[in-house]
Amino acid sequence: MNRSILIVICDFLLLSLLTFSTDINHMADENTRPPTTVVVATNTPVSAGNDLAAVMKLALEQERQNTRRLQEQLAAARQSAARQQTQWQEQLAARQEANARLQQQLAAAQTNLEDLQRRLQDTFARAQQAQQQLQHQAAEAQHQAELAATLRRQLDELARSNQLAQAEKQQLLGQLQLAETRERAASEKAALLQQEAAAARAENARLAESFQTLATNATQLAQTLRANTPLAPNAIFNGFVSNRVAVSILAARTSFFAQDTTRNKNTETVLATDGTNIFAVCHVQDTPLTLWDPGTDWDRLSGTLTRGAVQVPIHSLAFDAQDPRVVLLPVSPDAARQLGGKIYRLSSDPYKFQDAVLVGANEGYYGECNFQIDERTPSYVKLDRSLLRGLFGKFNPSRGDLVFSRTGELLGIMVNDTYCLTLRGFAAAATLAFDQDLRSRHTGETLAQLYDTVFQLPPRLQ
Repeated sequence: MNRSILIVICDFLLLSLLTFSTDINHMADENTRPPTTVVVATNTPVSAGNDLAAVMKLALEQERQNTRRLQEQLAAARQSAARQQTQWQEQLAARQEANARLQQQLAAAQTNLEDLQRRLQDTFARAQQAQQQLQHQAAEAQHQAELAATLRRQLDELARSNQLAQAEKQQLLGQLQLAETRERAASEKAALLQQEAAAARAENARLAESFQTLATNATQLAQTLRANTPLAPNAIFNGFVSNRVAVSILAARTSFFAQDTTRNKNTETVLATDGTNIFAVCHVQDTPLTLWDPGTDWDRLSGTLTRGAVQVPIHSLAFDAQDPRVVLLPVSPDAARQLGGKIYRLSSDPYKFQDAVLVGANEGYYGECNFQIDERTPSYVKLDRSLLRGLFGKFNPSRGDLVFSRTGELLGIMVNDTYCLTLRGFAAAATLAFDQDLRSRHTGETLAQLYDTVFQLPPRLQ
């Protein structure tokens, strides 16, 4: 609100208050003694409504004047801003034009600079070439000067040599005789050196043979040391875990009601070798086959060996000649290379250590065991169950467990809960081919015959 209007309104309120106060005094009680009348001559008051209207008009007129002044100032400011914008646009255009000229000058300067650099490089290259040529010419001049000096010296020496020719001739004859004498001595010394060289070669050959013998003996000694140094059970089990192979075998046949019947078994084992053959070993209970009488006629067998991401097919299955409950799966050298991992050698001396390490291939336990020689069963060793010491898992030795010697070789496989068949080599009592039609082979008869072989074993081994 304008300050002048606020002042007018305050004056109007003050006059109204004074007027209202005078009217109340006239309304006093009639019994009250009237005051002494004092007549004061005053000017006739102007109506308050008229004063307010006049004030409002005055204020409105002032506002209009203020608004007009503001509009004039705004117009002047807009004109000034337009002029400044025009000036700025003109300055901007001038600066852009100046920048364009500067860029053109900069491009021309860069082109000139590059041209000058190329010229400078060419001049520097020519200067270097000229410097090299100058050095070469200086060297050649020096060489010619040296050659001339040498020729002059030779001429001088030749002149002097003509005078000394006769004396030198006599001296040369003496030197020739001395050289012939030295040559004869050198020939004799050369013959002696040849004899010494022949003797040295013979000595070297003898030393080389001795070194080869020593190396062979060191290798044999290292092998003997490894063969007689027991490994920790943890190391043997860690080797089994790192090198184990998963075995999967499927057997299929047609039942009496013309229905397809299949059985699938999985287990884990290792690859072993007897020095000639490579094979995987497991118990017959870990295959779909059963040794029984009457046996089952299977139509087809198939299987795979898997290690990591590598998988190779099984081509046949063989039953061990000593104990048909032990199954041998032949593996070709190429398939063994594909599978990778360690190929365990069969233990050459299973009785070297009293104890061995038993690993449950399917149960995941392992521990130390003592094995005893039973004269009644020379191909087996007997587990001393009173001295079992399990190291991992629920240790409960049973058939199908692998037994390793303390040197890390494969000793054998448990055929029952007490006896372990010591593997000596790959000897098969019967073989079944995989991925072929076996109906003509009558596998039931083969399994029944193998069952009779097991049944004829001593009761303690069954």
